[in-house]
Amino acid sequence: MPIMTCPEADVPPALRTQMSELRDEAWPPDSASAPGTFAHDPALRPVSMLLVDGSSVLAALDILRKEIVHEGRRFRAAGLSTVVTRLATRGQGHGRRLVTAARTEMAAMDLDLGLFTCDRPLQPFYESAGWQRLPGAVLIGGTPSDPFPSDRPGFDKVTMADFFSPVGLRHRASFPHSRIELYPGEIDRLW
Repeated sequence: MPIMTCPEADVPPALRTQMSELRDEAWPPDSASAPGTFAHDPALRPVSMLLVDGSSVLAALDILRKEIVHEGRRFRAAGLSTVVTRLATRGQGHGRRLVTAARTEMAAMDLDLGLFTCDRPLQPFYESAGWQRLPGAVLIGGTPSDPFPSDRPGFDKVTMADFFSPVGLRHRASFPHSRIELYPGEIDRLW
């Protein structure tokens, strides 16, 4: 089964509709866990990845990118967003295959690092796809004037990462047990 990778805006309409249906299946619009929107901020240069079987989307995710400043250094960073697998096909390795491919894709994007949060029970899933937990790390989303930290009450998140460039690898020890100012904005409050 091929994996399709393209800018979010270039996803064909029929596949975009299926991505939307998968997201609604995972996060029903009327549930408390549903994001306010699945539209990403174009400033984060969203890239969509879809695992496709014929004309059916089995799994999808988006990669969002921006420059961050951490401990006075600039890093080219990206993160996973809206990772979802079709409910009827879960447990068959589709999500792992796509998340593993996303890690490889991010490494080829001239990034220093990839980082994102996930629900604590999903940590082993992401580790099986090559990501590593950043112990004690907190991502601060939102904006500087309206921060949205991943350690806020009611969240049970862990921060996952991988380091790709020589700069990222050289400074990886500065990320565990730190507060990382991601600030992706108001639309993607915490990618």
